[in-house]
Amino acid sequence: MGTDGAEQRVRVPALRAAWLTQTFVHWAFSPDDIQALLPEELVVDEYEGTAWVGLTPFVMADVRPPGVPAAVPGVPTFAETNLRTYVRHRDRRDALWFLSIEVACPLMLAARAVGAPYNPGTLSISTSGDTVSYAGRRWAGGPSYRVVVRPGNPTEPSERDVWLTSRWRAYTRRLGMIWETPVEHEPWPLVDASVEVLEETLTTAAGLPTPLGEPLVHYSEGVRHVRLGASRPCALRGRTRRADRG
Repeated sequence: MGTDGAEQRVRVPALRAAWLTQTFVHWAFSPDDIQALLPEELVVDEYEGTAWVGLTPFVMADVRPPGVPAAVPGVPTFAETNLRTYVRHRDRRDALWFLSIEVACPLMLAARAVGAPYNPGTLSISTSGDTVSYAGRRWAGGPSYRVVVRPGNPTEPSERDVWLTSRWRAYTRRLGMIWETPVEHEPWPLVDASVEVLEETLTTAAGLPTPLGEPLVHYSEGVRHVRLGASRPCALRGRTRRADRG
């Protein structure tokens, strides 16, 4: 889920999709504040002593099982917004950990079976001139957000930019176990972006304190060849496998 090449091939995907019109809003936090929100099997991943949380609204398009072409009528397209942080398992493999996932497609709630924290809501994404607007509210009067960004010029990603976006698996917790979902796609085409509007209550609802500073923002037109592997318990890989990174 990043700007450089995937760490592994997902040779037999469980799902194919495109992730489009994506904004990355990242805040810095104290590692202790993030560790308090994680299961005991995971440790917060730090960049130069700082933990990070990302708010990432985007369009989920061409969602389909293997062998089904994107051009088939009825293939869904919908808005999704993730609130995520960065973690490592005891074998040191890095991954995303989702604090919440807002989604406009109830079918995605099936991913709760492996612990993915999906919440159904009303979400929208629109463009006006040179700005992109995202908005959403969880059903039953839950947390909400409104983000308006102005994409800028293409940028050469810094080491920190790559660290924040180059993640090729996600962990979830279900039935007392940590589950791993691998992903593969082409590199993100990142551009700088400025925030015109940023109003949200998702971070507070997740138990996060006030961040350490102003957000770091990037925008991407997206990646069109996403391959998600089947989720499986981490225990199936063994506990002594060498780390892939770091």
